Amino acid sequence: MVEQIFGRKSECCLIEKYLSTNRSEFVVVYGRRRVGKTFLLRQTLGDSICFSFTGMANITNAEQLQNFNVTMHKYNPDAKSSSNWIEAFAQLENYLENVNQERKVVFIDELSWMDTPKSNFLPAFEHFWNAWASARDDVKLFVCGSVASWMLDNVINNHGGLHNRITHEMYLEPFTLGECKQYFKELNFGYSDKEIAEFYMAMGGIPYYMSLMDKQQSVVQNIDRLVFSPTGELRNEKENLFRSIFRHSDDYIAIIDALSTKNRGLTRSEILLITGLNNNAQFGKRMDELEKCNFIRRYENYSNYQRQTVFQLIDPLCHFWNKIVEANKRKATDFWSQTIGSPIYNTWSGLAFEILCLNHVPQIKQALGISGIQSSVYSWRTPATADDGAQIDLVIDRADRCVNVCEMKFCREEYEMTEPESRRIEHRLLQFQRYAEQRKSLRLTMITSYGIKHNTHSSIVQNEVTLADLFK
Repeated sequence: MVEQIFGRKSECCLIEKYLSTNRSEFVVVYGRRRVGKTFLLRQTLGDSICFSFTGMANITNAEQLQNFNVTMHKYNPDAKSSSNWIEAFAQLENYLENVNQERKVVFIDELSWMDTPKSNFLPAFEHFWNAWASARDDVKLFVCGSVASWMLDNVINNHGGLHNRITHEMYLEPFTLGECKQYFKELNFGYSDKEIAEFYMAMGGIPYYMSLMDKQQSVVQNIDRLVFSPTGELRNEKENLFRSIFRHSDDYIAIIDALSTKNRGLTRSEILLITGLNNNAQFGKRMDELEKCNFIRRYENYSNYQRQTVFQLIDPLCHFWNKIVEANKRKATDFWSQTIGSPIYNTWSGLAFEILCLNHVPQIKQALGISGIQSSVYSWRTPATADDGAQIDLVIDRADRCVNVCEMKFCREEYEMTEPESRRIEHRLLQFQRYAEQRKSLRLTMITSYGIKHNTHSSIVQNEVTLADLFK
């Protein structure tokens, strides 16, 4: 069954490893909506699952227990109905003790939805693992949930009965460009690398979004149909996404929208000023959760004059939504088709390509031949007091005393360096040396769609990385 899964090779290998150990395992899989958590576990665990249960959203505790009882009776018709979660997990223990399988594989999906108000679900779940399952050597408990904030607070970072009890956690990331290409190739879509990149720049590497694509349509036509059509399956995806992942989703959306106003990113104080949120531990937790779910990144400004943490939006879908979808004031159903090649498209695509690059730094290092060299990734900007502001979004500081200063350009053909652009880049490098007090060897690295068109101004470039490199 595993061969039906696209990508996820390392995750499948880890799951197989956890199944084969001679101890009980408690594995937590979490990630954003539509990333394929349930599909991965069902396909990988397959027929080895002894008991599988899925929580239901927006129902009462009594209804949730009824859901559990119905499921339990399918596995064990003689099971008694439970009126609380302690009884429910006791029924599960009794059933598993009588299962004639070497490994007792349990899969609980949407765990977060089961923790309804005053249900006492979590203490009962903790007791099930601590008092029974962990004392055995044959229980393989796999749980997952889309409400990332709940999973992080109550399971992964639990300070109560589950503290340090999880044996493994797995954050399921979106597909890389290479995995997206494998998916479209295996299903005979016939898309070029550029088309796949433009899909990723708009929608990210989310498997569910890819599953909605129609191979009879171009990427542009698909996006019009899915996002801009009144009946499109993704027409409300941004709001649905945050509501499904985070409780108090309005706070998270406010942070994302604030970061969309400044491509260079914002400091904590700047985000607080724009959003009006309270400067407290709850705000810090919101930021941590957005970072852990790959919506934003935080970086230390590469500088000796100012050690300042900056936050930047790196989620393709959120960027596309805020810059393109919300610009469709007339509610045109073919808005994306109309926008291609326009100024709004050009502005969006430039930053979208930078976001794509920031999500593929390992591939950039591989293309540069520095994967084996210890390095740190930063961004840099001049201090607020500087006369002439400048910013570099990707700086790779290497242990061999070299620094790759990366310029990212999305083009429809080879990038042609002009004299004015050459002067701007050289001025930026001088500012970087000055303000960052940089004494290492600087290597200007151009990351472009199709490479550099060599002319009299391109000699300032030491390294080139192309879109094709990012697919590897």
